[in-house]
Amino acid sequence: MKVVSKKPTVCVAIRWVLLVNLLLASLAGKDDRPAKPNVILMFVDDLGWQDVKCYDIDKPSPMETPNLDALAKRGVQFWNGYSPAPTCAPSRSALLSGVHPARAQKTHVVGGTPPHPHHSVGTTLMAPWYSGRMPETTFNLAKAMKAEGYSTGHTGKWHIAVEHHAFPQPMDIGFDFTTHQAGCNTRGVQSGMRNRLDGFATNAKNDPYRLDQNGFARDIVTTEAINFIDDHKEEPVFLYYATWLVHTPIQIRSKRLLEKYCKKLGVEMPSDPGKWPLEGQNNPYYCGMVETLDYYVGQIISHLEETNDPRWPGHKLIENTYIIFTSDNGGMEGGGGHEVITDNYPLDKGKINAKEGGTRVPFIIAGPGIKKGVQSEVVINGLDLYPTILSWVGAQPKEGKILDGSDLSTMLKTDATKAELVVDADGKPRNTMVWHFPHSSMQSTIRIGGFKLIRNHNYLFHPSVPQFELYQLYDESGKRVDIEEAKNLSDQDPERVQKMDQCLTEILTEMDASQPLYNIYGRHVSAQFKNSAPTALKHTQSGNTVTLNYKENGTKLRKAHLIYTNNPGVHEEEWFRNPATINADNTVTAILPADATHYYINLIDTNQVLVSYPECPDSRAHSEATTKALGKKAHKSSYIHFALPTKP
Repeated sequence: MKVVSKKPTVCVAIRWVLLVNLLLASLAGKDDRPAKPNVILMFVDDLGWQDVKCYDIDKPSPMETPNLDALAKRGVQFWNGYSPAPTCAPSRSALLSGVHPARAQKTHVVGGTPPHPHHSVGTTLMAPWYSGRMPETTFNLAKAMKAEGYSTGHTGKWHIAVEHHAFPQPMDIGFDFTTHQAGCNTRGVQSGMRNRLDGFATNAKNDPYRLDQNGFARDIVTTEAINFIDDHKEEPVFLYYATWLVHTPIQIRSKRLLEKYCKKLGVEMPSDPGKWPLEGQNNPYYCGMVETLDYYVGQIISHLEETNDPRWPGHKLIENTYIIFTSDNGGMEGGGGHEVITDNYPLDKGKINAKEGGTRVPFIIAGPGIKKGVQSEVVINGLDLYPTILSWVGAQPKEGKILDGSDLSTMLKTDATKAELVVDADGKPRNTMVWHFPHSSMQSTIRIGGFKLIRNHNYLFHPSVPQFELYQLYDESGKRVDIEEAKNLSDQDPERVQKMDQCLTEILTEMDASQPLYNIYGRHVSAQFKNSAPTALKHTQSGNTVTLNYKENGTKLRKAHLIYTNNPGVHEEEWFRNPATINADNTVTAILPADATHYYINLIDTNQVLVSYPECPDSRAHSEATTKALGKKAHKSSYIHFALPTKP
């Protein structure tokens, strides 16, 4: 009789036990996923919608962005992603506060000055007062994440204060760590080169931008971002990665990349470091900057892929990390024969303009539970990130906290192509989005469905500028129609213009948005506006109460404000605004804060004409007065030389 060994049966049994254990371990691992995911918010600077390869439509972009292309395949790539504003500071403040720039009175960069004309008579419309900062008391995203047990870190650009290093700084508003402090290289690889054709990074050990094995310059902003992740991986991490790339200066520290793009674009190696006048996406410096940005994004993602998650044994950090990538505004096109930077075509205009090229941006979201490789036409905005992140971490908005964006988490989890899953505060599908930019181009815009209306505030004084511009970006099926904003339909569809303009007015009124102001001395301001505006007569101060007597000349006062400072004459001089009371006896009263040192009183009539008391002259006068007071050329104008000093 043949004897059959029992050993194989024992081996098979052992194998089955091992397989069962592995399966159980795998299932247990899924159940053990940490409840608080990591969140990495990549908010880059001035990157245009057509600067990223995976966004190519029409004419292909020459920029190579393999890491961003891969990130898009890892999650959802939004083709209708927008920034909250067409410039940096308001978008950054909106991102962190969750509050629309119009509501926050933070509609442009810098701010915190009394309203004044740029030129005494040449300026017709001028910007209203707008805040120089996101107030430190704001319950912002960093504070919200700290309240949920997160380690909060920031690297790179800040720019939500009146100056880059003015109060408040990141650690004043809830970040545990930041590179944005005295003695740090806050710009990283974007620190200015004396000559962009000289001083490229090398392999020398003492070179702060020492080239790595792939020929890319070292960037302290990215290095410290990775270090922060590493140092805090035992806890849930919230990282705000705010690289300066691809903001000016337009330069590249890798000579290899500059030569590569000169060859790819078919242009000669630059000989004049001072300019690049060639139109289109043909700037080799800028192309190299975009690829450099892409490389740094890839470094962070690779680190997440390669690093074990100590909170989730057997898994990598990337498996429990949400990654958001977007830009603070559209691409800065430049031009004027000096420096053409990029071209947002087919979108019109760029940074500092509320048309599509100034606000439509790359927008990619990936992470746990988000389906990979999705292309979405759903309209989203940077304002949506605050409520979305709260949902990801299982938090509720703070009681009384205003959030002007919508929670995207349900849409991202179920079907990122269905716009009806993004709802407004009333629980209805959101189909409306508003931008307000009472500066420079002087525009307010609204998008409802596939239509977009632009209200030009300066139309009365520029014959070539229409009061309204109406464009159909997409048809009802979502098919592209006129994203170029080339066919103004306002004359053909006045009824739609009226309805959209009314909706825009209602939204901006609810936000108490500040509108552009007429300069009473402007040469193009009508005599009727000038003659009917109120006249400020005299003021008195009793204790902390200021009273201004005024005379009506035809139009009524609409608003009155106290504009004051508490840090006069310093580089970070900042002016704040408080409401003043309009009384029935042709007086205005305002309460001076205890720390106020100087002040103006602003009267705004129903025609939006500004009467400043005392008169706040033009920009040149401020500069000359500051220079005279300091005995040298002033870096920044002071407004105290024409203001009223407070009495003890």
